[in-house]
Amino acid sequence: MDLNPGPEYIKFRKEVKSFLSKNNHMSSRVSDSAYTADKESNWQEKLIKNGYAARTIPKEYGGFGAEPDVLKSRIIAEEFTESQTPLGMANQGISMLVPTLLELGTEEQKKSWIEKTIKGEIIWCQGYSEPGSGSDLASLQTKGVDDGDDFIVNGQKIWTSTAQFADMMFCLVRTEPDAPKHKGISYILIDMKTPGIDVRPLMTMTGHAEFNEVFFTDVRVPKSNIVGKRGEGWFVANATLTHERGMLGDPNQASTRLNEIIDLMNNETINGEKLMDNPVHLDHLMRLQARVMSMSYNSLRSLTASHKGLDAKMGKLIMKLNGCQLNHDLAGFAIDLLGELGTIYGLSNHDHDSGKWQWRYMFDLGLIIGGGTAQIQKNIISEIGLGMPREPKPLLEEKK
Repeated sequence: MDLNPGPEYIKFRKEVKSFLSKNNHMSSRVSDSAYTADKESNWQEKLIKNGYAARTIPKEYGGFGAEPDVLKSRIIAEEFTESQTPLGMANQGISMLVPTLLELGTEEQKKSWIEKTIKGEIIWCQGYSEPGSGSDLASLQTKGVDDGDDFIVNGQKIWTSTAQFADMMFCLVRTEPDAPKHKGISYILIDMKTPGIDVRPLMTMTGHAEFNEVFFTDVRVPKSNIVGKRGEGWFVANATLTHERGMLGDPNQASTRLNEIIDLMNNETINGEKLMDNPVHLDHLMRLQARVMSMSYNSLRSLTASHKGLDAKMGKLIMKLNGCQLNHDLAGFAIDLLGELGTIYGLSNHDHDSGKWQWRYMFDLGLIIGGGTAQIQKNIISEIGLGMPREPKPLLEEKK
């Protein structure tokens, strides 16, 4: 078996390298004090134009329109990661809603939302979890009452990331009250400027409002905003969740962090000795590097399955489970490398990298829980992926 890339891919890698050497100064970076949303938007537009973002999204919806190619996708990821250049925008709208609309949306919905979303003109949030419906999401109680061409929505969502900035929400609403809990839900697109929506930020241990709770009071939403069929939103929601798991455990993010840690170890010293020369730190780095590589190979497997039209859900479940923990562990290792400076978070003359590793460590702990807790992911993988017996239900739940 010849594993060497052919001339086409060697040429393509050279093209990517050339693009990066000429243009990566345009990209936005966390440490860039001149960063603006406009700069990120300009970078995104340039990436789309050259086929490095929205690569396989059809041109009629604002994408580059390339045919799926696993090797080219991998080359792009490798070269952007190696140069520590951001691979464009990755958010709930681009990474979760857009592929859902491509798969299940109407032509009107695709033309209305996809191009504006991938260009960063519209920011989305996800209205899934509720105070009493987290891991058991299908028990949600936010209701949509039929009123002619509209639904009148009342209820509450929680842990809603970016809701305070969002223009739109893709939301699960119970529109068929008499149907079984998995059958009576609709997947609806809601304008966040609609009267009756109240967003209240929730402070997390990072010191920032990373999440929100959202209240709906007689919010009028057009029925034309349903994605898929009315009452079959659970099917649509699971399509979105598959894409969410791939986003949350993105191995490219882990690779980028690993490269940042390598730079840290090559540039920081203790008693005049580089951290990279410390055998204990080097051993820890190599173990993390092995995990990053295994995640990258799992990503390739999932990408190949998706391009071939095969079921990649299990691969993405594994990606979410292991990827979120890996990112958390990488941030923890960086904090350990910083020694006493690793305890500093906030304004200080000794602050290092604006506290990014401390923020990541605390934020990633939330991602191990968010998007389906690690425990829930393990249950799904074992029961559906490995065919193991279902987890026994508590006696109280059985009596219900």
